[in-house]
Amino acid sequence: MKKQISILTLAVVTLMATAAFAQKGDKSKRPSPAAKAAGTIDGAKIDIEYSSPSVKGRKIFGGLEPYGKVWRTGANEATTFTVDKDIKIEGKTLAKGTYALFTIPNENEWTVIFNKNAKQWGAFDYKESEDALRVMVKPGKTAALVEKLSIAIEGSKVVIRWENTEVAFAVK
Repeated sequence: MKKQISILTLAVVTLMATAAFAQKGDKSKRPSPAAKAAGTIDGAKIDIEYSSPSVKGRKIFGGLEPYGKVWRTGANEATTFTVDKDIKIEGKTLAKGTYALFTIPNENEWTVIFNKNAKQWGAFDYKESEDALRVMVKPGKTAALVEKLSIAIEGSKVVIRWENTEVAFAVK
């Protein structure tokens, strides 16, 4: 009897682990769908891949995403920022490549982080020692509520909007 219970328990645990892994891997069924932003600034091709969570009536910055803590700037896997040539972000050089894009939201100033470890789940394994670049930017208010996180390339800036907050950083 004990052997049958052990086998049954092992089977249930294996099925649950398989289902959890399959759900994590199937991006089309996630509540925060995959999204992309792409464009060219001063001849540099930029691609940003992220997952777009919704506000759903929650307080986002200073609530769901606490001030002063590293945020993956999206949901699920870390947001990736890929550029095909060296560029300047807020006047500081960023070498061509693919980076995890993190931010540290605060009420009056945000830190935008380009981390060398682009293949991360969220910010759980984030290490400051792997940062390629950090810049500081000022947040602003959106004209209206932005329900789903949006990242866009607009002119010579990358703009992040969610809830009532807008943050932009200059690219050259």
